[in-house]
Amino acid sequence: MTNDTENGRGSRARGMGVAAVRGLALALVALPGAVVCLVLSLVSMALIPIGVGLVTTPYVLTGVRTFANWRRVLAAEWGGVRIPAAYRPLPSPWVANPWTRTFGMLGDPATWRDLRWLPVDMTAGFLTALLPAVLLFYPLEGFAIAAGLWRVLPDGYWYGFVPVTGQASALGAGALAAVLLLFAHFFTPRLLRAHFRLTRAVLGSDQRELAERVRVLTETRRDAVDTSAAELRRIERDLHDGAQARLVAMGMDLGTIETLLDKDPAKAKQLVAQARRSSVDALAELRDLVRGIHPPVLAERGLGDAVRALALRLPVPTEVTVELPGRAEAPVESAAYFAVSEVLTNAVKHAGADRIWADLHHTNGMLRVTVTDNGKGGAVIEAGSGLAGVERRLGTFDGVLAVSSPAGGPTMVTMEIPCALS
Repeated sequence: MTNDTENGRGSRARGMGVAAVRGLALALVALPGAVVCLVLSLVSMALIPIGVGLVTTPYVLTGVRTFANWRRVLAAEWGGVRIPAAYRPLPSPWVANPWTRTFGMLGDPATWRDLRWLPVDMTAGFLTALLPAVLLFYPLEGFAIAAGLWRVLPDGYWYGFVPVTGQASALGAGALAAVLLLFAHFFTPRLLRAHFRLTRAVLGSDQRELAERVRVLTETRRDAVDTSAAELRRIERDLHDGAQARLVAMGMDLGTIETLLDKDPAKAKQLVAQARRSSVDALAELRDLVRGIHPPVLAERGLGDAVRALALRLPVPTEVTVELPGRAEAPVESAAYFAVSEVLTNAVKHAGADRIWADLHHTNGMLRVTVTDNGKGGAVIEAGSGLAGVERRLGTFDGVLAVSSPAGGPTMVTMEIPCALS
């Protein structure tokens, strides 16, 4: 019983310290990051009438989205607060002109939601992130004052609302520090979650955003139907041009063998060997086709081992962490597998990474997959890209995709799919 109590206290103390450090780090990044994003956005949009803003605004707003998506990832990782993104898909910069991209982004309600969030984040968000650290670290000064630091402090020094003038008032400062530390013990992790709830209140969806979300889901459903039809046509084509052609040839060879058995046994023996080779090739093609539809390792051993098998085939060292107490439904596993495969392929081909980490776990009814690489960064979700395809694939199951990829890296891609494990 004593050990359990001590473990509980130790766990709470660690949670208090972790929340304070995370809050301090968040405050130190949130204030300058939000200020820079807001200033650059306002200046860039002000320059649109003279043409300069048409070029700069898409890049600035993409940076704002990256900053907001990074905070969404932290909200989920550190506070257990899920803030889904509902941005409209954008045309590729190689296809669309600056005018189309600029006003396409400005016409997205999610863009204005991000811009409204920035001033909140640099004020109330900064304070709520800083408060856990203040509650934990400020009492240290009070204890130091009570221990004798008051002797070297200037006259008229205040600790909180306690004026420090002598040993008695210094003890009062120590008592106040003890009260603050008691508050920190119970409320520090809750205050950090409150910060993320404030973020969700501003970045989260209102009724218009919910309508936008329905529109996005409708599009992803349509894309899923089109993709399924295209996949079906590909399978039919591969069967027709590959295995079916070999099987037809085998049938013709067998017919020839039947007529040659008595007349030319040697020639018939050659044709038998040729038919055997054709059967082996046809079987290999069928296996490759099935593997492209649903990999055997995924069906037999589940998502975790399938991703590990993917990692073993990559030319880049990849560390896979799996915490899945069960298995999701087959369509969800398949969608997650091919999404991870696409992200890993992008990391190898485009990021120039020499190290990749993949983490799979299931919490609160949500399958979460995070793929991180130490490459050059710069990954964005844009129309026609692999990440846009991943987003559509996940959207079929009401899943979401968040990408944090500043220039210079690292890149973190987080995928979430609501599902239950069995």
